[in-house]
Amino acid sequence: MNSPKTILIIEDEQDISRIVNDYLRVQGFSAFIAENASDGLREVRNRQPDFIILDLTLPDADGIEVCRKLRTLTAAPILILSARSSDTDKVLALGFGADDYMTKPFSLSELVARVQAHLRRLADPKFKATTQQLLRFDSLSIDKTARKVMAGHLEISLSAKEFDLLYFLASHPNQVFTKSQLLDQVWGYSAFVEDNTITVYIRRLREKLERSEIKHSYITTVWGVGYKFDPEETE
Repeated sequence: MNSPKTILIIEDEQDISRIVNDYLRVQGFSAFIAENASDGLREVRNRQPDFIILDLTLPDADGIEVCRKLRTLTAAPILILSARSSDTDKVLALGFGADDYMTKPFSLSELVARVQAHLRRLADPKFKATTQQLLRFDSLSIDKTARKVMAGHLEISLSAKEFDLLYFLASHPNQVFTKSQLLDQVWGYSAFVEDNTITVYIRRLREKLERSEIKHSYITTVWGVGYKFDPEETE
């Protein structure tokens, strides 16, 4: 019998954290709570949860910065749960490593649906892609089995969803995908995610690839259509 997935709730509003904790447990998850950023970061280091729910307004740190630190410690999906509803906050959170964003007040059933969808995608991406486990493009290699991306001899650190997006694009070289197609293929639940999620993730991937030894991203924009992985792209 498989052990239940562990979910860390980093939330200082006790009424909210307890309700979410209790509901997740009823749904079969093993949930636990950290009431501030320091405790949350310590719990991630010690327990390596499968999923993280993070409030942006914490008593000891800004949630965006906490999200950035969490992403250096774990590849587990991070869902932001916040009263902040501005597009700026959403884009910042996604840019610093979050995988999803919900605003308060929220539906508990939708929250669980999103958690389950992220965990399903992480366990079984179900890409309509090549079964090839190792993709190579000059100095860039993408190892699906190890979930590792190398630029020359140095590893590029990617979040789980960044890796999924890069692998999907690279496994279909020169094929153009719309934002909706990428949401469907990589996230698998486009109704929960906005189109600008793709824009944020593409920008992050490009930045990480361009800062590496290869100096370029391979990902090109086809204006008015979407994005493609171009093996010949060098600028």
